[in-house]
Amino acid sequence: METQSSLTPKPVSPAPTCCPPFDPSQWEDKELRWDHKLFLKDHVASLFHVPLNMGSRVTADVARIEAAHAQPEQRLMLADESSPWGSELLIEVTKPVPGAEVVPLSGTFLTRVFEGPYSEMGRWAEQMKEFVDAKDRKLEKLYFGYVRCPACAKAAGKNYVVGVAKLAEL
Repeated sequence: METQSSLTPKPVSPAPTCCPPFDPSQWEDKELRWDHKLFLKDHVASLFHVPLNMGSRVTADVARIEAAHAQPEQRLMLADESSPWGSELLIEVTKPVPGAEVVPLSGTFLTRVFEGPYSEMGRWAEQMKEFVDAKDRKLEKLYFGYVRCPACAKAAGKNYVVGVAKLAEL
């Protein structure tokens, strides 16, 4: 027999909304030219490409960015997964951030949007290399862009990742 308390609806916690909405069409199959686009640079420890402290690093970095009023309209985080023991994390900013290393990125970049679990990264990296080759261009460096935190991706029901290929200059 059910009691009155078991029939009472449980409160539903609101979906996270810390990340701005993402429009994949703005990033799908684009060629971008960046001239000293600013990014806060940080390091994330990893064990065989599995991040160990990404949440705490991103939380601290975003707090610094917000305190400096340096957040862009659409937050873009790029990860350079060049080592199994760590990755460089680049978070877009609009100006220098006190107490943080801010680096510029310049060059020509090709982008593609992927949707799915992070376990697909290896496949997405191969697809990005093929995409660059199909355009008769040469890949200099490959980044992956995270546009939503895991909680917002779960709430939205879609986990988008942007492949960002820096092209070698001709």
